[in-house]
Amino acid sequence: MDMETLQAMDENKREKTEKVLINISGMPPVRESLRETLELLSDESTPTTLLSKVISKDQGLVTKVLTVANSPMYGLQRHVSTIEFAVLVLGFKELKNIVTVLSLVESFINKTDMYLDQKEFWLHSYLTGTAAKRLAEDLDFPNSGEAFIAGFLHDMGIAIMHRYFHSDYVKIFNRAKNEGISFNAAEAAELGTNHEQIGHFLVEKWNFPPELCDAILNHHTPCATEKNKILTSLIHLADYMTEKLGIGNCYWDKELKLNETAIHALRFKDQSEVDIFINAYEELFSHQIDFVRYVN
Repeated sequence: MDMETLQAMDENKREKTEKVLINISGMPPVRESLRETLELLSDESTPTTLLSKVISKDQGLVTKVLTVANSPMYGLQRHVSTIEFAVLVLGFKELKNIVTVLSLVESFINKTDMYLDQKEFWLHSYLTGTAAKRLAEDLDFPNSGEAFIAGFLHDMGIAIMHRYFHSDYVKIFNRAKNEGISFNAAEAAELGTNHEQIGHFLVEKWNFPPELCDAILNHHTPCATEKNKILTSLIHLADYMTEKLGIGNCYWDKELKLNETAIHALRFKDQSEVDIFINAYEELFSHQIDFVRYVN
């Protein structure tokens, strides 16, 4: 089969994939409590008592908000035991970031099966988001809130594939497992695209900030970013750290390599300096996982 034929086949697959994505590109419906919470958080004049009352009606949301707020990686110095205190300590913007990512991950994740474990996916998303925020603050870079959102949503394309392209996802999983090719290569072979491009397609349709969209698109390849190399590199490093430290069962990130662009964008001298930096976070990551599994 010649190269031209292969390219035509890839283009056909990509077009079919995009047609499905267009049909799901509207912001997903969320539970009433989440929708009402996001509406209240959009107006900073909303009384704290009203906001707390609405959030407290959804115990699952309460648990996850407090889990994020109290997680070791998130970096708050005070324990947050109530939603009222969470509003006070976090503020509306930060709380809206948390509720937004929780609602999106919940809306698109499928039931657990042998190909994707819902809890493991949520854990990886959560770890990458909170780690990206912590890294932004520790490395003295601005916009830690955007780093949190982009980190939490960076692999959203995986959840989309598992839910809306399930038969293709099974083939991708099996090819990556049995044929010795990367998960990204298997994605491209079956769908004509990959999870980074799928995630980017949707957040762009939802009018997320361009820098955030670009970070999701290029979280494996910061060298290709066109908007904000620092933000994209932060997400890349946080993602790489979970793989380097062996945290979570993220088979799609197997053998993830640290991109040279990220090393320099984040002001490291070389790979060895990055490795020393990462090792210093190992205990913190361990505490983070123990905390999440304890509260869940």
